[in-house]
Amino acid sequence: MSALPVITAMGGINAAGRSSMHHGFHRLVFDALDQGRRRSTLDALGALSGHGDEQRLLDGTLIRALPESVRLTMAVNGHSDAPVTVEMRNMDLPEPLPAGWRVEPISRQRSRVTLPAGADLRAPSAIERRVSAAGQLPDGFDPAALYPSRNHPRALQMAIYGVSDAFGMLGIPWDSLRGRLAPDQVAVFASNAMAQLDDNGLGGMMRAPALGARTTSKQCPLGLGEMTADFINAYVLRSPGGTGGMLGACATFLYNLERAVHAIRAGRARLVVVGTSEAPLVAEVLEGYRAMGALAEDEALAALDGVSQPDLRRACRPFGENCGFTMAESAQFCVLMDDALALELGADILGAVPDVFVHADGAKKSISSPGIGNYLTLGRGANLVRQLLGEDALRQRSFVHAHGTGTPQNRVTESHVLNQVAKAFAIEQWPVAAIKAFVGHSLGSAGGDQLAATLGTFAEGLLPGIATVDAFADDLHASHLSLSQHHRELRPAAGLLNSKGFGGNNATAVTLSPESTLELLRRRHGDATLTRWQHAVESTREAARDYDQRALRGETRPEYHFNEGVIDGEDVALTDRDIRLPGWDQPLVFRDDPGFDDYRG
Repeated sequence: MSALPVITAMGGINAAGRSSMHHGFHRLVFDALDQGRRRSTLDALGALSGHGDEQRLLDGTLIRALPESVRLTMAVNGHSDAPVTVEMRNMDLPEPLPAGWRVEPISRQRSRVTLPAGADLRAPSAIERRVSAAGQLPDGFDPAALYPSRNHPRALQMAIYGVSDAFGMLGIPWDSLRGRLAPDQVAVFASNAMAQLDDNGLGGMMRAPALGARTTSKQCPLGLGEMTADFINAYVLRSPGGTGGMLGACATFLYNLERAVHAIRAGRARLVVVGTSEAPLVAEVLEGYRAMGALAEDEALAALDGVSQPDLRRACRPFGENCGFTMAESAQFCVLMDDALALELGADILGAVPDVFVHADGAKKSISSPGIGNYLTLGRGANLVRQLLGEDALRQRSFVHAHGTGTPQNRVTESHVLNQVAKAFAIEQWPVAAIKAFVGHSLGSAGGDQLAATLGTFAEGLLPGIATVDAFADDLHASHLSLSQHHRELRPAAGLLNSKGFGGNNATAVTLSPESTLELLRRRHGDATLTRWQHAVESTREAARDYDQRALRGETRPEYHFNEGVIDGEDVALTDRDIRLPGWDQPLVFRDDPGFDDYRG
């Protein structure tokens, strides 16, 4: 019988703040909260930002203007002791030219630029004049200051914080889990879509030779996309269990989630950490997406409103009159367990993910254009909700967390997918959420942002509105959809998380509410087991609340164990029956795979 993967914790950091205990979700629906929840939301933001000014905390979150420091970086360091010559596109030359710059035209598009010794090499670029908004971590929050970051790329800093936050909410110490589980029963599936492209990663490595700067020994290895999982295994969990990092453009989080779900259902793992950490607010990355015509540029935003200055807080407008998406940074991690383990340990059950469906687009004209794969993933997701919970739950008590990028193409194509699936399954008014309106598009972490928000909806009974839209666009396919600018009360039994990524990377995750999950577990495990779990989970929740209170007081630090508990081959006890490792009470037992029974002689 296949295990049901249940969500026992969620943590991370994005433009809305800390994900654990639903604080980030509360920032999204701040206007709909009572005074008590507003106060705790502000306290959580204050602990991150280092001050208690309410208006500054609100202004310093969600989509907002990029800082002046985000610019076309032309060197790893800010100054050079010798003259530096580089090639630049003419469109990127600052206006006016700084004193001492010499420009020699190469072509109509490019020039050779010589900067004098001692010049500031971090020249302003056209990016700040064209794209000024992004979804950024809360103003004043610096993950590098919370642990010995040792020149780690920003995405890895965020990953250390995010996965530590998830285990804080878990409420069960990792060392006790290592006593209960064998090494092969644990796995980590985590990555990002864009690798680590800042100065401490691949970005600095690629720029250094052309600028006469020194390439460091860390830039290449720490820049790799799978480093997210590697760092969690080595420095947070100290786990030799299963590992991997799936990449799938904007569907990357859901790709990793799919692998985790299938590992648990197949019995290959009992506890899996899933996540992504994306830090794409690098000038070259912004410029790359802008050159594709994908980003909402300031001039186009202002034109939408008929004004001279854009409203940067409303830069992302899913399913409305829009002009492009808004880049963001985010790290999101969840802890999945099989249902029997969660009940046995008294782990909290925030929901379940029975399956994730992934399909490519197949034949298509442009690699970046949408295709037909998303019809397959969303249709299969809707069918699974019907199978597990029934027709009424699908038609009356489900919702869709749309990819909702804020581009004209996405609003038409995704609304058509959603509407056609709703028609096929006789869903009259399918509620649709699109939180990129608040936090922007964090590329590979976008599905994690959606999952954190979905768990918030399950917990609080609120569906975030698409608040940045004055009116929904006329070209939507929405006869069977329910779109709203306002937060709505909703008690769903299930939610479908949808991703439509570049290159034809489509994924839809089915998520079940805690109530739906517990009903399924009751059918499988019986009332007595659920009663025992209900008693045990109280202490787990109390531990999570204790973590939350310490975090609100600024007393918590990320789990980071560099050079701790290192073991080598001499420490491994190996027989032909099992392997025993220090720190793990349970051995890895060699078991015959029954799947090969038919091949025995």
